[in-house]
Amino acid sequence: MKYILAYDLGTGGTKACLYTQEGRLCASEFASVKTYYPREKFHEQRPEDWWHSVVRSVRQLLQSSGVAPSDVAAIAGSGHSLGAVPLGEDGRLLTEYCPIWSDSRAEAQAARFFQSVSEGDWYLQTGCGFPAGLYTIFKIMWIQEHQPDVYRQAACFLGTKDYVNFRLTGVAATDHSYASGSGVYLATARRYEPRFLRASGVDPAKLPRILESSEVLGGLTEEASALLGLPRSVQVVAGGVDNACMATGAACVSDGAAYTSLGTSAWIAVASHQPIVSLDKRPYVFAHCVPGMFVSATSIFSAGNSLRWVKNTLCLDLLAQAEQSGKDVYDIITEIASHSPAGANKLLFNPSLAGGSCAEPSPDIRGALLGLTLGHTRSDVLRAVLEGIAMNLRLSMDILSKMVPLAEEMLLVGGGGKSAVWRQIFADIYEKTILETNVGQDAGSLGAMACAAVGLGFWPGYESVQGVHQLRSRCTPARETQSVYRALLPVFQQAASMQAELGERLARL
Repeated sequence: MKYILAYDLGTGGTKACLYTQEGRLCASEFASVKTYYPREKFHEQRPEDWWHSVVRSVRQLLQSSGVAPSDVAAIAGSGHSLGAVPLGEDGRLLTEYCPIWSDSRAEAQAARFFQSVSEGDWYLQTGCGFPAGLYTIFKIMWIQEHQPDVYRQAACFLGTKDYVNFRLTGVAATDHSYASGSGVYLATARRYEPRFLRASGVDPAKLPRILESSEVLGGLTEEASALLGLPRSVQVVAGGVDNACMATGAACVSDGAAYTSLGTSAWIAVASHQPIVSLDKRPYVFAHCVPGMFVSATSIFSAGNSLRWVKNTLCLDLLAQAEQSGKDVYDIITEIASHSPAGANKLLFNPSLAGGSCAEPSPDIRGALLGLTLGHTRSDVLRAVLEGIAMNLRLSMDILSKMVPLAEEMLLVGGGGKSAVWRQIFADIYEKTILETNVGQDAGSLGAMACAAVGLGFWPGYESVQGVHQLRSRCTPARETQSVYRALLPVFQQAASMQAELGERLARL
């Protein structure tokens, strides 16, 4: 039996998972990473922290699993997107702190770029539907302008997992899924676009070469081997960006297969052989780990964080109760919410506590409880929160479904998918069968593992990931409840439009 190590480098830290070559999860470990906010719009992390978190979690994993290091065949990684890590000719890291995906300091550089490039044309060709300043090329332009010595000395700018892979192998490269977030990658042509590079003023030689997600970079360096406690024969596979790895791990490897990721933020992603783009609603697109496919998604910025805000603001007594009983506080919250009827007695919650995404009416939209009366209870409030997040995601799903047929079954992954109450609410609001499988919160890691399994020939293709999923529950829409939400959804949408208008007026004060 051979094993594959997969690391999922998220914003909060690294989760390392150990899989058998068939895809069975044996053990996992987590090591946190800190984010720094030195100035407004600056969101930074230390690449050395990424590396140390991988080393720490892998060493802990080998110890806790009892698997012999000689039985580990490969390592593959998933990493958060839109990174810009400058490396010198000698492989030396040129800055201690680097901008991460949410860093928006490069807005002025993006605006300058669009003086010579049509913004609409750029979006349609790249699928880059996040605010433009977040994309890698504009962060490199910012470094060129504000840190000219760093730019001049940089031989290459790498992404998050690509930097970790460099530390593992000494090879500087990326894959198509991560490159598709560079801001200069043509989605359907699968290459960097010279015209966009000329407009940016960035030397094309400073961008990494692009490989398939399943390609082997090489074995471990002597240093990496010693730090990890693994033989140098372990093969490191390119892996992918988090969005693509999560889609792969969620078994979305055929046209129309979709999943909902329900975490701090939330998104609905669909796999297809064509990028799903719209100048109006701006779905964001990444190349898939599966060659020739794409992962297109619409998102909301507040999901689990809205529920967390309610927990910390309105449910302090439930925190104490959870501590005393040993229960998960969210299980208590959803159980209380289940005592309110569908529709929460006509109480609405708009979850846009972190502002609006491109799928929403305005970036200035703000959250709200709407329709409160003296008769409403905490059960109503908590149910309205669960329903409001699901209804906001339903509107995002409708954007995608107008452009590509979606499968009738939807996998729910992430922390929110653990709640049976919430899964049923999603089934009734989406009007789709909601699936829960054994993969749960490990879709990103499983996707990285799949890249290695394909690359080393353990699997004939990415379709094999479907056999890893074991169904735990299937929630089908309840006809009576479904009718309640059908009537409520247009009211929710109207309220969202009003909240957007109000938010814009508040922003101008």
